[in-house]
Amino acid sequence: MAFLGQRNQLVAVRETTAGLYLDGEELGEILLPNRYVPRDYQHGALLDVFIYRDSEDRLVATTEVPFAEVGQFACLRVLSVNERVGAFLDWGLSKDLLLPFREQAGPVRIGQRVVVFVCIDEKTDRIIASARLNRYVSPEPPDYRIGQPVEFLVTGKSPLGYNAIVENAHRGLLFQHNLTTELEIGKRMKGFIRAVSPDGKIDLSLDDFGYKRVGGLTVQIVAALQRNGGELHYDDDSSPEEIRTAFGVSKKAFKQALGKLYRERRIEFLKPGIKLLDNSAWSPGE
Repeated sequence: MAFLGQRNQLVAVRETTAGLYLDGEELGEILLPNRYVPRDYQHGALLDVFIYRDSEDRLVATTEVPFAEVGQFACLRVLSVNERVGAFLDWGLSKDLLLPFREQAGPVRIGQRVVVFVCIDEKTDRIIASARLNRYVSPEPPDYRIGQPVEFLVTGKSPLGYNAIVENAHRGLLFQHNLTTELEIGKRMKGFIRAVSPDGKIDLSLDDFGYKRVGGLTVQIVAALQRNGGELHYDDDSSPEEIRTAFGVSKKAFKQALGKLYRERRIEFLKPGIKLLDNSAWSPGE
């Protein structure tokens, strides 16, 4: 069966001058316009298509890939605002996605990026966006272990830190006091589960923590030193942004790893930069 607002693998049942009609089973035949038919299409082959409704509410297929499907959270840019119905968002298709006024958490403006959930309007059976995110987070208790790597979408800033949607399902929070830099609203990031409270609240971290984090990072730093002739221009005076770009960790974690390497006499500080003292003493595979 084909699903509205999602990618489907469908087969063509007939060809017309307008394009291919695909078998949507319970949804009936769905047109794939000529401009989306692959040049190497062969009769009987499965086609990977996205199903949505056109301006006349007819089901139509496209090989374009939207930025988000029904059931997913995403950060989308406002293209226009219609005084009667709401805002229209760029979601990667030729037809823009409607964010109705009733689904807005606050007024939006052209060019603004808004975190939304893509869903199907029960009244109209159309695909719409909603910025009322709390309606769509999973009611199921989160089942994450401490230290588990996860992906999350930064949804907004609060007095405590940054709110996020974890694995497209649960609400999480990155506490401000655990961060060394500002985060970008709408950015997808990788991090770790720091804690899960009995009421289901999730405490996130950008870095793994404890011995495992430091140990893995020291291996990464030594490998980088060896690739660069035994010296790097990064040290504990480097900016958090430089460290995050180069090693994907916070400045706090980087300083802990440098401290470990220094205590073990594997590096020396050049001020600026660091130097590997014995290039053969420690293999990156250890």
